[in-house]
Amino acid sequence: MSDDMTSQSDDQPVDKKVKKLSRAQKRSAARSFTLQAIYQWQMNQTPVNHIEAQFAVDHDLTNCDKVYFTELLHGVIDNAKELDSQFEELLDRPLSKLGPIELAILRIGAFELSQRLDVPYKVIINEGVELAKSFGATESHKYVNSILDKLAQRARIAEITAQRNK
Repeated sequence: MSDDMTSQSDDQPVDKKVKKLSRAQKRSAARSFTLQAIYQWQMNQTPVNHIEAQFAVDHDLTNCDKVYFTELLHGVIDNAKELDSQFEELLDRPLSKLGPIELAILRIGAFELSQRLDVPYKVIINEGVELAKSFGATESHKYVNSILDKLAQRARIAEITAQRNK
């Protein structure tokens, strides 16, 4: 075996480069996995630790911010009722009539807006919109955008005001 072939598996090219993802890309992946995990929890109320373990086994979390995934997953599930109360009055329908994907996205957004002040509100809204485009119903991204924008006006008023005054 030649030196350039050592420690390479037969099915992996020698010159394959590992893609280095940015922190933002890893966080986007964490949100995507969190959405899927919360959807699962909403559908069958599986305990959060079981869902987390299942995702660690069934999904390649290599390109994901695993710490952020865990924080979002536990934060949303542990505080779901409180998060719902943050945006429920902004809805044009009862909470029970929201699609499960949209509900999960709004819960993630509400958690980030209230608990992750280090993440700019525009990033949170944009990430919610992108999740809705990828996983939600055809026009759900517009609805998610509207609700998260209204919620940000409440939760991040100081940040929004500071940006307007720049």
